[in-house]
This record gives sequence, structure tokens and C-alpha cells, in this order.
Amino acid sequence: MQPPDEHPPSTRQEELRTFLFLTVVTAPVLAVMVVGGYGFLVWMYQLITGDLPG
Repeated sequence: MQPPDEHPPSTRQEELRTFLFLTVVTAPVLAVMVVGGYGFLVWMYQLITGDLPG
């Protein structure tokens, strides 16, 4: 005898809501964090060495 399923299978509406959240909120926030982090690293490099990388 198998235990009852605790979570029912996801519905199409839940999947659509999750997809929209990932594409509208998570992806732009992650992109801003990556670009901002790179800019911060270049800025710190310039402060320490006094010249541009590359």
C-alpha cells in the first residue's frame, strides 16, 4: 500500500504563473545583479591598480 500523495499534481495555471514569475521577475533581477557585480569588480580593480583591466 502506497502512502497518499501529499501534493496534488500542478495545474496549467500554476505552471503559467510560475513561468511568468521566473521570466518577469527573476531573470531581470538576476541580470541586474550580474551586470552590477561585474561593474563593481571593475571599479574595485581600478581603485586598487589605477588602470583598466585588459
